[in-house]
Amino acid sequence: MPGCIVIGAQWGDEGKGKIVDILTAEASHVVRFQGGNNAGHTLVVDSGSGPVKTVLHLIPSGILHDDKVCVIASGVVVDPVVLLQEVQGLADGGLEVADDALLISRDAHVIMPYHCAVDIAREERRAGSKIGTTGRGIGPAYEDRAARRGVRISDLLDRDALRERLEQVVPERNVALEWFGVAPFDIDTLTDEYLAIGDKLRRWVGDCRQTLADARRSGAAILYEGAQGTLLDIGHGTYPFVTSSHTTAGGACTGAGVPPMSIDAVLGIAKAYATRVGSGPFPTELFDADGEALRAAGHEFGATTGRPRRCGWFDAPVMRYAVMVNGFTSLAITKLDVLTGMDELKICVAHDVDGQRLDVCRPDAAAMERAVPVYESMPGWTEDITGCQSVDELPANARAFVDRLSELSGCPVGIISVGPGRRQTIVLNSPFAGS
Repeated sequence: MPGCIVIGAQWGDEGKGKIVDILTAEASHVVRFQGGNNAGHTLVVDSGSGPVKTVLHLIPSGILHDDKVCVIASGVVVDPVVLLQEVQGLADGGLEVADDALLISRDAHVIMPYHCAVDIAREERRAGSKIGTTGRGIGPAYEDRAARRGVRISDLLDRDALRERLEQVVPERNVALEWFGVAPFDIDTLTDEYLAIGDKLRRWVGDCRQTLADARRSGAAILYEGAQGTLLDIGHGTYPFVTSSHTTAGGACTGAGVPPMSIDAVLGIAKAYATRVGSGPFPTELFDADGEALRAAGHEFGATTGRPRRCGWFDAPVMRYAVMVNGFTSLAITKLDVLTGMDELKICVAHDVDGQRLDVCRPDAAAMERAVPVYESMPGWTEDITGCQSVDELPANARAFVDRLSELSGCPVGIISVGPGRRQTIVLNSPFAGS
């Protein structure tokens, strides 16, 4: 029963979607276990007419493969309107999502319109102290879940249950929205609209925990797909500049409802440099020509928001922290090709915080804001590496750079991405190998 978790090792946007898409070939089930449509995974697949880009926000990246089961587990907060739009977008591209290709946990919580309204209103009111939320209603939906008053997917299939839930929460949300100057929501209208949506989703709703238990007993390989990144974890990230779910490896077990002993490997995904979207500390952030070069060459704009990503050099103290809290068994280094053509490459090897050298980052927002990166430099390369199919084909300087990232992180590199396409990937060791 091999199980592998894929986790972002930085601040999200590391290229998890592509790696999950590749590893899906070795799995029978691909499970999204936390977050919501605030995450975007971009996939580039070669076709007869050239590369085709697909951006997914809720449906696991494995949906582009035949004979796979994509699971949206109970730890995810689901905007059903966005989910149906995503299904329609796949259909418009020629991929009909079959009844047995997608499974939505009946226990997953629903993002309602009032969650998005509250999210946006709060962020606007914060003015100069914005968190950097996407405004997708993720945080308010998790609030209702924790308060035991949230709407779940199963409620969308039962008028009485949905009405009861809405009567518990909508009046209170309306009071807050009126204070923000936002129009209130009508319970009758929401009930009718979301029952109709539930009817469209009904064919994919089921018991994810039992399905995954049966798959494990049969010896199936299961891939658990994380969203965002380690430093955005609600409990272990740079609070309060974090998301509202557990983005670290432990979140896979609680979000999907599987036991820890079912996990054999944890693959950390890290860019060969670093990026961050939204507010919060970012010690290696660049405000010079190198930062602009990384943003341009890496097409660093959010798949969900379109916002330009903040760019900086690879941060080893952050990676050591990610290895520590996730227990990575191997790393996938992505976007190595973006560094091509840069004469000098820098790596942050330590943080200097108030005169103290930290080899492992302290994920305290105030402390990290004061962190001064300690750099070492390595020579770059000019050769085009997007066609390399093995480590031996990489330029010597590129190989040395990857080796140094592995050494500094304290974790072996099993996968190297040299371009956005499936084929532009060097797999040294699959995380499923030996499971």
